[in-house]
Amino acid sequence: MHFSQITLTGYKNYQNETFLFTGRIVGICGQNGMGKTNLLDAINYLCFTKSYFSGTDPMNVHFGAEGFRLVGDLATDTPEEKKHKIVCIYRSGGKKEFFLDDVPYEKFSHHIGKFPCVMIAPDDIEMITGGSETRRKFIDTLISQIDPQYLQQLIIYNKVLLQRNSFLKNEAGKNSFNISLLEVLDNQLILPAEYIFSVRKKFFDQLFPLICAFYDIIAGNKESISLQYQSQLHDDDFAKLLVSSRQKDRLLQRTNVGIHKDELIFLLDEIIFKTIASQGQRKSLLFACKLAQFETLKRVKGFPPTLLLDDVFEKLDETRMNNLLEYVCQENKGQVFITDTHEARLRESLDKFKEDVQIIQLS
Repeated sequence: MHFSQITLTGYKNYQNETFLFTGRIVGICGQNGMGKTNLLDAINYLCFTKSYFSGTDPMNVHFGAEGFRLVGDLATDTPEEKKHKIVCIYRSGGKKEFFLDDVPYEKFSHHIGKFPCVMIAPDDIEMITGGSETRRKFIDTLISQIDPQYLQQLIIYNKVLLQRNSFLKNEAGKNSFNISLLEVLDNQLILPAEYIFSVRKKFFDQLFPLICAFYDIIAGNKESISLQYQSQLHDDDFAKLLVSSRQKDRLLQRTNVGIHKDELIFLLDEIIFKTIASQGQRKSLLFACKLAQFETLKRVKGFPPTLLLDDVFEKLDETRMNNLLEYVCQENKGQVFITDTHEARLRESLDKFKEDVQIIQLS
């Protein structure tokens, strides 16, 4: 798929700006604060119905504006090259509308996966060095673009989990405990949890070889990395787990078993990766994971997703950077957006792909 144009009105630092994209590889350069990342985020927003960086929509509204509007024109890489228009309108006060080809969505979740997208940003290194939530988000973002049923089951699970945790807090300190309501909530958790677990397990098995292959490409050497998917549902029935954990859940006032505790463990020479890996190795693994996500989406969808690379030149040494660009710009035939603060460095790095390159200078 190929974005040909995007218009941002009242979005972050943009009052009203339209960008035309004529290249398959789009370099965006400018000093910090000029809106490079915000432009990538707007593209991501049109693919996911939400910002990659901001937790809530009010944070995306330009100072003094009453809301924002995003409009994107794109074409899919199919024989008929069908053209689409995506529009998002957000009004301060919480009302948001999302349209595809002038038809409004009743549920925004129905848009996810129609226009696959992969973002790589500086703070993504938390996926390697941080807590398990970031790694679950990584796999959920991938699968939700492929399996609409997975996304719906995830929404249901998270909603019921929130209700269960709220119930446990509200019941704390009471003389009586409403076990019947707890059992109802438990039953509502079981089916979505089992579905999510089964799909995650299948995708982890598919992802591992890809992550290893891309790690070798980017790092440029053979290192013994491995990956483990840990879940309480591997060896125990979830219904039994919920019953056996009730006393602990009541004491801690939260749900201590379930797929929200799943973990993806990276190992280097059989040792926890983040404890011994160098900065270069961590960054190589991050890019390997993201490119594995990208490749999986491409295989399933039949065309490359949009790839957004934010400030990657500051994160990799020259060798790793060249290895990355060789894949994303030459072997990959999809549209790529790359930001950098240094125009000369950006032009030099993309020079070998110049017939496909467009440079946008923000000022």
